Amino acid sequence: MTVPAIILNNGVAMPALGFGVFQTPPAETRTAVAEALRVGYRHIDTAAAYGNERGVGEALAASGLARSDVFIETKIWINDYGYDETLHSFDKSAGKLGVEQIDLLILHQALPSAFERTLAAYRALETLLADGRVRAIGVSNFMPHHLEKFLPEIDIVPAVNQIEVHPYFQQRELQTLNEKHGILTQAWAPIGGITFYRPGFSRSTLEDPVILDIARIHGKSAAQVMIRWGVQEGRSVIPKSVRPERIAENFNVFDFELSADQLAAIDALDADQRGGPDPDLITLENFSRDIPEA
Repeated sequence: MTVPAIILNNGVAMPALGFGVFQTPPAETRTAVAEALRVGYRHIDTAAAYGNERGVGEALAASGLARSDVFIETKIWINDYGYDETLHSFDKSAGKLGVEQIDLLILHQALPSAFERTLAAYRALETLLADGRVRAIGVSNFMPHHLEKFLPEIDIVPAVNQIEVHPYFQQRELQTLNEKHGILTQAWAPIGGITFYRPGFSRSTLEDPVILDIARIHGKSAAQVMIRWGVQEGRSVIPKSVRPERIAENFNVFDFELSADQLAAIDALDADQRGGPDPDLITLENFSRDIPEA
């Protein structure tokens, strides 16, 4: 099964459906990514802060796939912001991944408490792009007020903004702003998994009656419907799992299509319920994490 490609604002093609490894233990990452590649995923999303880039690289090396056949995305953590620090962070990530070029490299957080350091980190990404060491650059968890301050100060508009998007937290204002600037919205937690076990959340998207009814009509799971919703609305979607049956299920979303009414019904579920941390609260004091050498 061929996954449709999204053309980024610099002309690079990226598979619309990716495989995420957020919170996947390093020991399990190689196995999970190997299974994802076997099923057919050709876009793997990791991050320096996840501590599992090496497992991604090992799975890629063992897969027998050509390097050009797999789109690799990773993220710079806030401890490595700054121009020289970010250039070195690329070296650390590339070394762990076992690659010379990273397809998409993004800043993991907006870090508004250290704006100049964040700008310096992004300028390092611009240098890496100019030097051909990365094919595209972007950001993650940048809210509207972050983008409005950030964009006038940079030379290259981010190719993506990876943010939390699922039926209960859709961030429509931010999605619209991304689109206005030619930035692709990339959804992490696209089935709302980050909300399932959080205090204050009394319901799960997997048990939502609207989603379950649509799933029944198509003979699909609730997760497949939500992934299809994201892809059909033009987002890049990054589900994750370590279970082989779920890895395969999440990939099998290209043999059905949601109607306009079904898309609208899911859109109407937005409850403005953020599951992840507020990006404005991410600071070096609260979220410092040293990133080991390769």
